[in-house]
Amino acid sequence: MIILGVESSCDETAVAIYDGDLNTGQGRIVAEQIASQIETHAKFGGVVPEVASREHLMALPPMVDALLSEAALSWSDIDQIAVTAGPGLLGALLVGASYARAAGMVNDIPVLPVHHMEGHLLAPGLSGDLPAFPFVTLLVSGGHTLLVLVKSIGQYEVIGQTLDDAAGECFDKSARLLGLPYPGGPEIASMAAGGDATRFKLPRPMLNRDNLDFSFSGLKTAVMYAVKNAGGLSAMSATDRRDMAACIESATCEVLVKKSIRACLKREAPRLVIAGGVAANSALRALLAELAAANGIEVHMPHPRHCTDNAAMIAYAAFRKIMQGVSPPEEWDATPRWSLSNLS
Repeated sequence: MIILGVESSCDETAVAIYDGDLNTGQGRIVAEQIASQIETHAKFGGVVPEVASREHLMALPPMVDALLSEAALSWSDIDQIAVTAGPGLLGALLVGASYARAAGMVNDIPVLPVHHMEGHLLAPGLSGDLPAFPFVTLLVSGGHTLLVLVKSIGQYEVIGQTLDDAAGECFDKSARLLGLPYPGGPEIASMAAGGDATRFKLPRPMLNRDNLDFSFSGLKTAVMYAVKNAGGLSAMSATDRRDMAACIESATCEVLVKKSIRACLKREAPRLVIAGGVAANSALRALLAELAAANGIEVHMPHPRHCTDNAAMIAYAAFRKIMQGVSPPEEWDATPRWSLSNLS
């Protein structure tokens, strides 16, 4: 089955073609393309929804044409269209959904709406077989930080989530305090290299509470006061900023990893998946591998390029759902707020 995936939930326009065998469950990415809007939004310090929608509108049609050409396929070769229907920015979602519906209608191809976070949950399957069920997924990005117990395809239980800022949002805000551009995660990771991660005493919010929820607004506030106590950004040396970045990264990663390990132990799920844009962070991946091994937990990580928003994961999620007998609903629409639990 050849599936065209379309992703436009936030600030990446992405398309991909996935070819899967419904009998064996095996498949491959035939071609994929991602157009990032980072440079467009960087001058605003974050994503501007209206600008994102217009960028998707301009980028999506020529990207699909180029993708089909790269794959040496035509519309008649496509068996299914899979498109992100939510959650995300409403205008951005509508661009992808409208394009997918129109293409499906013109070319007589069924269209399957896919939950954006379900795509992230299943993304490790793009690099190999999914781990055996059940497993816990840490889904961590600029807009989401949550722990999900994956019982089977379509059976998801959110067992922990952030009560305020997401981890990626904390990185963005902390980076701004250090005079770094948007997006903050990669900038902090780059600056943290070689820094002293013990120099500044930053909190590990909610780490010692016996639950699976997160909170990162206090960490961001602690960074603000640490910068002030150092005399302000203008008074900080390059070494000061490097050490601060290392401390921010260390505090965030420690909370994410230890909460994830706790979730696996509490729910007796000896397998852990990490997904979402922050999952590309090398320090996070290294600490997770170390502590998971010490606790007898098997870790599965998507390739870094499939941690950020992409259409291959949307096409793959559709493939796995079709294998489960899921068919396109008669009525659906873009849904900016869509709980994973509603899929169960």
